[in-house]
Amino acid sequence: MVSIGSEHAPRSVWRVTLAADIKGGIARVVALFGGASELSRVRRLAGTAYVLRMASALLAFLSQIVLARWLGSFEFGIYVYAWTWLLLIGGVSDLGLGTAAQRFVPEYGELKQLALLRGFITGSRWLALIVATTIAGVAIIVITLSPLGNSTSFLPLCLACAALPAFAMATVQSGVARSYNWINLGLAPTYVLRQIVLLALLGAVYLAGLPMNAAIAMAATLMTLWSCTLGQLLVLNRRLESRIERGPKAYALREWLSTAMPISLVEGFYVLLTYCDVIVLTQFRPPDEVAIYYAAAKTLALVAFIYFAVAQTVAHKFTELHVGGDRKRLEEFVAHAIRMTFWPSLAMIVVFLALGQPLLRMFGKEFAGGYHLMFIIAIGLLARAAVGPVERLLNMLGERRRCAQVYAGAFLLNLVLCLLLIPHFGAIGAAIASAVTLIVESACLFLVAKLRLGFHCLVFGRPKKS
Repeated sequence: MVSIGSEHAPRSVWRVTLAADIKGGIARVVALFGGASELSRVRRLAGTAYVLRMASALLAFLSQIVLARWLGSFEFGIYVYAWTWLLLIGGVSDLGLGTAAQRFVPEYGELKQLALLRGFITGSRWLALIVATTIAGVAIIVITLSPLGNSTSFLPLCLACAALPAFAMATVQSGVARSYNWINLGLAPTYVLRQIVLLALLGAVYLAGLPMNAAIAMAATLMTLWSCTLGQLLVLNRRLESRIERGPKAYALREWLSTAMPISLVEGFYVLLTYCDVIVLTQFRPPDEVAIYYAAAKTLALVAFIYFAVAQTVAHKFTELHVGGDRKRLEEFVAHAIRMTFWPSLAMIVVFLALGQPLLRMFGKEFAGGYHLMFIIAIGLLARAAVGPVERLLNMLGERRRCAQVYAGAFLLNLVLCLLLIPHFGAIGAAIASAVTLIVESACLFLVAKLRLGFHCLVFGRPKKS
């Protein structure tokens, strides 16, 4: 009788029920993200960071298509070569001070060490600017004296070097902004505004009928980096004036560098780890196979934005809770950060695997042949998501050197596996090497956190509370 009555219920009853379900769902979402609690605030910040990174990924994809069409394959290849070197060197030219800011800014603020806080905010930017300028000058000399001095890559590479100081300073400013939960200011200029300004500048050049080549594109990139960095500088300084009263400055360069340098090593090895499989694959396999592997890997790489969003949001909170001596809250917060990383990553991987072939066909029909690679790569990404932002926890709580050792070992393992597997198995070998490396890396990070800090940084098997 109940079943029959339900099936023949009036439409108005179904509408009321549906409206109640929708209202309840909205209420749960609001409670999850709109509350005033610390965890709700973290969810909002992580969500903002993820939206910005996704917008950046889409804009970057669009800009690559536009650049390739406007420049042509030859000039676009030169531009990509110069841009890749800018990313590789720029990623470490701040000496890790951008990430270290998420430790020192909340620590000095919590301990009311305002002189050191003022000194770090000012000194870290100047230090990154000086170091990056020195690196750029040396790089230009090396390029000039090398065979590249007479190649078509010379001018684009020199322009990329000129952009290094802006790249490094923007990295530090982003770290300072994120330490105050100014996620929009920390990420939007770097990941969204840059892409928009670059497309606008290149569009103006194209519409003006000027020649489109790699040097012009890199010059536009140079202007974009400096304009966005200086704009971010002005806004950040204005906001800091309202948070930190004027006063004397103190500098602890040795402490800052001893903390930041291992972080820089971690980030450097991470960059090498990111490009190792593609670089080795290029040496042994034809370009079309490399392209198919790259498409499969980069499509799934969107999953990593979840980890990025969470890690960028919670790092400074690890420091705050640690300095405050609240071990219980810190353990709960770490567990929550891991859940925030793993379950959305799992859901996103399922979606990408279900839609894998249509997504790959967007690159071209032949790219659908890399669908099976996505399943192998996904295993490594899941392993990495299962431990969450554990390396940020290690960096913030004094285990920077061991974290750097783990990443160095992971890079060497990936390199060895690539050299052993790729010559025999090609793209499948590269995917296996990448997945195995991420599994081993995640296991090592878990063990370091467990043995050195006593934290259970794994989404499964968490000890029950007594």
